[in-house]
Amino acid sequence: MPASYRDIAADLRQQISEGRYMPGDKLPMLTELQTQYGAGYQTVRSAIALLEQEGLVIAVRRRGTIVRERPEKRRITRSRQVFRDEKGYFFDPTAQPWVPLETPTRRWGVVPVDLAPLMGLATGAEVFIRDRVMGDPETGKPKQLATSYLSAELARGTPLAEADTGPGGIYDRLEEMGHRPLRWSESVSARMPSPEEAEALNLPADVGVPLLRVVRVTTSPTGEVVELNDTRMSAEEFEIGYSIRRHASARLPDADEDGDEEDH
Repeated sequence: MPASYRDIAADLRQQISEGRYMPGDKLPMLTELQTQYGAGYQTVRSAIALLEQEGLVIAVRRRGTIVRERPEKRRITRSRQVFRDEKGYFFDPTAQPWVPLETPTRRWGVVPVDLAPLMGLATGAEVFIRDRVMGDPETGKPKQLATSYLSAELARGTPLAEADTGPGGIYDRLEEMGHRPLRWSESVSARMPSPEEAEALNLPADVGVPLLRVVRVTTSPTGEVVELNDTRMSAEEFEIGYSIRRHASARLPDADEDGDEEDH
């Protein structure tokens, strides 16, 4: 039975994964792949198209199909802590030096359907939205998109809706408004970017690069959701990392109270 396009893609994918084709290497020509796999032109072309969609290869004019160079990943350390510097609260030391690369936008709009339940709002509810493109101030390269959502009832007529929210930003204003101490929880997921998001983050247009998505919910001590932050970044460039601690159920028989083995 002739190889299917999925079989051919799987074999080439494995060869790329194992380093038999390194970044920058050229894959065999389509006619060579036809002979190698005993498949027709369209079958081989479909296999290459699948690898292109996965971001493993790119078609380069006059060169052929090239194994795609990928950026070295940087780890975003989620240590389940909130930090503070002279600018206010921040959640990731890696992103601390990043700044808005353009003037943040603010607008009134409708809460996204997938975020409405997290905010305790009805579908179609009005919210105040702040959008920021954050990046490296030295290179000017965008690193993440950060969007804050606040209920219209909470934000209207307050400094939260102003262009300049003042020292410490919206979190300091929220605590000054009586919602202190703020509490945070977050979830991590992934999805494909919209064309606008891909353009803002300078993601390659000819391959599918997913977004790493961190949704952080800010609540008051009463449990009221006072803000939701939706941060998106390239899943090719960043990964989420965190330390793992032993639970009491996983203690070694001869461990001390801190979970460390006792010296013998």
